[in-house]
Amino acid sequence: MFTGIITDVGTIAKLEQAGDLRARINTTYDIETFDIGASIACNGVCLTVITKGCENNQNWFDVQISAESVSKTNISTGRKAWGISKNVNLERALKMGDELGGHIVSGHVDGVAIITDIQSSGDSTIVTFKVPRDLSRFIAQKGSVTLDGTSLTVNEVLVDTFKVNLISHTKANTTWADIEIEDKINLEIDTLARYVARLADVRNAS
Repeated sequence: MFTGIITDVGTIAKLEQAGDLRARINTTYDIETFDIGASIACNGVCLTVITKGCENNQNWFDVQISAESVSKTNISTGRKAWGISKNVNLERALKMGDELGGHIVSGHVDGVAIITDIQSSGDSTIVTFKVPRDLSRFIAQKGSVTLDGTSLTVNEVLVDTFKVNLISHTKANTTWADIEIEDKINLEIDTLARYVARLADVRNAS
């Protein structure tokens, strides 16, 4: 489990298709503080560390990405697709006793949202996203969403579009400073919203 609070911006150092896709990600994390088998959210995708190391004073870890994960995310499609030197938002798994600064995030991406508009508002940026209709019902004004691993609050919802506000701190400490219209962004809906909708469906069916 994660919180959607980004703690490092990693860089893709290697990509290899060997059965599943394998990626090496450079990081500032102290690799001695997590084990092989640890979970790290990479642009919101929960991935397992399969090896780690340090070369030329640069810490790195490798992850293996299934075809299912690739098909559900922006890893292989659009301007945000993973490639050498691409930056990715990183978050280590939540530990008991950690501060829950964002919201409960599973790292299981539900689909991709597409940026349709970017507007400046003072020091902040208002970004509009178009979302698949089957996911739009889970998104509510003032609710939470996870976008490329970042916990964000929904400002406005209109049928199959919604808006979020990015403050300058978020842009400075994540990959959100580098966005363009039509970018595809990993979307995870709020777990609570998912279960509330499921309960409503059961009640309406009974």
